[in-house]
Formats: sequence, C-alpha cells, structure tokens
Amino acid sequence: MNKKIIIAIDGYSSSGKSTIAKATAKHLGFKYIDSGAMYRVVTLFAIRNKLIDKTNSKINEEELKKQIDSVHINFKINQLKDRQEIYLNNENVEDEIREMEVSNLVSFISKLKFVREKMVRIQQELGKEKGIVMDGRDIGTVVFPNAELKIFMNAKAEVRAERRYKELKEKGVVVSYEEILENVKSRDHHDETRDESPLRKAHDAIELDNSNMSETEQLNWILGLIEKLK
Repeated sequence: MNKKIIIAIDGYSSSGKSTIAKATAKHLGFKYIDSGAMYRVVTLFAIRNKLIDKTNSKINEEELKKQIDSVHINFKINQLKDRQEIYLNNENVEDEIREMEVSNLVSFISKLKFVREKMVRIQQELGKEKGIVMDGRDIGTVVFPNAELKIFMNAKAEVRAERRYKELKEKGVVVSYEEILENVKSRDHHDETRDESPLRKAHDAIELDNSNMSETEQLNWILGLIEKLK
C-alpha cells in the first residue's frame, strides 16, 4: 500500500490482536506497535522496584509517579527471530513481560491515569509519520481517534484462554488452563470498568469475532477492508 495510514486494532486480551497486527504491518510494510506491551513494561518496572505488592496488588502510586519518567521504552527488530522486541531502559524484556506474574498485575497498572497519559504521549509520537499498525485497548478511542481504519477484535473467553495456554506452554511456562481462563476474565472486567480509557468499541470501528477464524482468514478479512480505502 503506497498511502500511509494508521490502523488501530483494539479488543479483549488474548483475542489475537498482536498476531494479526504484526501480520498486517508486515504485509503492508508498515511499522507495528504493541501498546499492551508498553503497559507490561511499566508493570515489570513496578515489580522490580517493589512498587506493587504482589499479594494484594496494592500499588505505591506516589512513588511510581515519581519514577515513571525513568521508564524508557523502545522497540527493536530481532533479525534472528524475525520479530519486534520491546526494551526497558535498553534491556530486552520481551519474554519476561509475557509471564503470568506480569499478566496478573498489568490491569492494575494500566488503569492509572498518569501511566496511561505517559504511554499515550509515546504512542502518539510513534504514529506521527503514519504508516503504522497499533493494537491495544484504547487505540481507536483515545490514542488515534482519527485513524483511517479501526478494528475491534473479540473471541469467546474460553477460546482466548486456550490460545494463551498453548502460547505459554510452547515457551515452557508451567501454568494451568484454569488459571489463564481466570486471568482472561479478570482482565476483561478490569479493562471494561476502569475509569481511565475503559475498553470499548469505537463508534466507527468494525468488529471482528475471530473465535472460529484462522490467522490467514483474519488477515485476508483486514486486507479486504484496506482495499476498500484505496
């Protein structure tokens, strides 16, 4: 595609947003930005600096607010693995942020107003030149309300938990399906009910329930939408 546009893909956790966003960006030659990973990085920072109590999810908000500007996030391409990876203060944390410890706490961090404001500023800066595909929870509603194409992805909670379970199992992470299903449902609730930028479908977003779709079918569906924009 010659014309540079912004494609915003929002939706529920483990609905396959990142997978399809990466594939779309690669097909178009666009930049891919995983906004959810950015909140996971802040969560990992909070865990490492003992700013969040893992037993009751209580956050030392005042201290995190003081330290938030020392959180530097950037993305780099790993040529060997053919993937984009995220860095916290120049340390590759791509795999660590996907572990259950971070997954169980990220919703508590991502609902904080000052955290969201900082992440949105970074995301908007990354999208200034357009030609990007960004996925998350509030991309089409808050980050890029004027994006040329907005997609809202969903799938049954059980399907999303199964996908996440297989993904972690392949990485050698020992975790139960039941634990992941509970995490998925809990994150849905937090995302939908938080005060700051709650998860919701933008009025002009096109919804995709991919419960019974392959990755190829999803990509072709999105490419069909892009073709109509030409």
